[in-house]
Amino acid sequence: MDHYSYQKTLKAIWEDAVAKYEAGNREPDSYFDEVTQAELASVGLNTMDVYDYAEDFVTREEPDFETFLLVSAARRDYFLTVQEGKPSDQVIASEGLPPKDAEIKGIVWLPRIMPKAYAKLKGELPAETMYGCGGDRNFFKNNNIHPADFLRAAWAYEDDASKLIDWVVAQRSS
Repeated sequence: MDHYSYQKTLKAIWEDAVAKYEAGNREPDSYFDEVTQAELASVGLNTMDVYDYAEDFVTREEPDFETFLLVSAARRDYFLTVQEGKPSDQVIASEGLPPKDAEIKGIVWLPRIMPKAYAKLKGELPAETMYGCGGDRNFFKNNNIHPADFLRAAWAYEDDASKLIDWVVAQRSS
């Protein structure tokens, strides 16, 4: 994918996925040809990274394209910078995520969203787990945090979870 205009390519891919979902296609594996899959892989993305956002946009009217783009840009930056363009061979186990009602410092969902964010950055989310799902969006809205900002903070503080927690606390009060 051309780095100068990758956002235009992602927009075309996202719009195509939205159109397919609106037309009734619920088979993510049929969404993209090999060329498109390779373009996505070149920026650290996969079919589900697009499908999940298109599905929720069509059925819930969020997240919008701009959010998809910002989240994808954070993943792309991590992929190209930290991972040097090499995908991880790890995938987290969805069942290993903390419970949805778990909390840290009285903040529900924070223990769950943190490992999801780290996994999103590294490209290690399983197909059945979406970063930016409805529960995540509630967390982001309730804590005044954009999903892409949380990813970037997770990256900045990936070696010290307590700093990420403190960052979330600060966002809540701003």
